[in-house]
Order: sequence, then C-alpha cells, then structure tokens
Amino acid sequence: MSLSAYVPIVWLLALAAAFGLFSVGIAPFVGPRRFNRAKLEAYECGIEPTPQPIGGGRFPVKFYLTAMLFIIFDIEIIFLYPWAVSFDMLGVFGFFEMVIFIITVAIAYAYVWRRGGLEWD
Repeated sequence: MSLSAYVPIVWLLALAAAFGLFSVGIAPFVGPRRFNRAKLEAYECGIEPTPQPIGGGRFPVKFYLTAMLFIIFDIEIIFLYPWAVSFDMLGVFGFFEMVIFIITVAIAYAYVWRRGGLEWD
C-alpha cells in the first residue's frame, strides 16, 4: 500500500488543526469584552457556589478509580481492535500475547473493583 492513500486523511487533520488554532487565536480579538461579577463567578447549575478551602479541597478516591477504569477500558479497546483485524496473520503467538494482555487488564479491573470504584454512593 502506498502512502498516497493517506494524503486525504493528513489534509483533513491539517485542516481541522488550522481551523481550531484559528478559532482559538482570533477569539480574543473579535469576541465581546463585557465582564461583570456574575460572569466571572463559578457556575453550579444555578445554585450559589459554596466556598472552597484554600487548597481547593480533596476529591474522594472514587473519582480517580472511576477515571482509571475508563482509561483501562479505552486502552484495552485500542489494542483489541487492531489485534482482531489481523488475527489470522498473528497466529498462535498473537493469541497468547493477547491472553497475557487481557489477564493484565483483568488484574487492573479487579483492583478497581476491590477498591470500590464500581460502587457509587
């Protein structure tokens, strides 16, 4: 397969990056500049914001465990999809490598489960 098949994808990524950079770069110059106290305050669904401690407060560990769980499954899907596409070419070696990978992911999943990451109060 030649690299010319990827030229449209590269152009699309370059166009998307240029649009994003242009939008972020031009916004301070063309956007409105009417600041007031209400716009500068934190918004919490129409409720008056509660004061935070000076250090910003501490988040419960469950937030981090939930984030870890999402990252574990995202990484698993990123590796499982190409493996499934090229399963025939990899043979027995590829099968056992994926079994080791899935066991590693299962260990991380069991850790999150044991620490209470799946229980939400």
